[in-house]
Amino acid sequence: MKPSQEHGRQHAPTKILLTSISAMVAETTTFPIDLTKTRLQLHGESRSLGSTRPTNAFRVASEIVRREGPLGLYKGLSPAILRHLFYTPVRIVGYEHLRNSLKTDGGSLSLGAKALYGGLSGVIAQLVASPADLVKVRMQADGRFVSQGFQPRYSGCFDALNKIARAEGVGGLWKGVFPNVQRAFLVNMGELACYDHAKLFVINNQISEDNIYAHTLASIMSGLSATALSCPADVVKTRMMNQSEIKEGKIMYSSSYDCLVKTVKVEGLRALWKGFFPTWARLGPWQFVFWVSYEKFRQIAGFSSF
Repeated sequence: MKPSQEHGRQHAPTKILLTSISAMVAETTTFPIDLTKTRLQLHGESRSLGSTRPTNAFRVASEIVRREGPLGLYKGLSPAILRHLFYTPVRIVGYEHLRNSLKTDGGSLSLGAKALYGGLSGVIAQLVASPADLVKVRMQADGRFVSQGFQPRYSGCFDALNKIARAEGVGGLWKGVFPNVQRAFLVNMGELACYDHAKLFVINNQISEDNIYAHTLASIMSGLSATALSCPADVVKTRMMNQSEIKEGKIMYSSSYDCLVKTVKVEGLRALWKGFFPTWARLGPWQFVFWVSYEKFRQIAGFSSF
């Protein structure tokens, strides 16, 4: 084993801790935008074409504040943070380990190789974190029931986990895992590979040194590419995970493909990019806060730049 690889493994727990802290800061900062995106993606679900009133992210956010109060914008924050305690460390530290293990001395991997390793890291991380992601989506969608005068389905994160497991089986905690994994592959293929490659491009072309400016430029580029690639899978994932086990004797979607077809048939092709701007508006600030925090924490801990 190379000394650098052994050194990296020794410090993996510290990197996992730094990644978790950075992810929690970023998630708390941008969560209201994520909630708005989820509600926007669910808008018009299962309704006939033309019967749904057009809406946008600003209207959705305003309606949440009006009906549920300012704290309604943080509905589902606890499972979101729980998810990132598993999801982000696995994908970030996993990608870095793959990249450093497979690149040649003094060289750099191609963009295609980085995209593949980023996607694989995302798949593994999402398989681990899928139950927390399911709870997050269900609790975010719960606000619609409250605004209509109904009781919320779940009182909290662990109550949701317990009720879902009892009503839908342990396997129900992984409902929507296939579109979830698809999205994770696409998101991390765009996010990790683009951030890594863009930062090297900015530094190597002397546009900026390895500092906050380089990290900001790289995070903007990675956010755009990740959003464009992942938004259709994100819409399908959200709808698959939100549906209850039985509605009037049958489930709304039998598979992610069925959800995709029904969404396009009822709402048009553009519906697959519902929530694009709030998704990008969240990914941009999320990545900025995360990467700037993570790079700074690494520097304080004595690690090299990501």
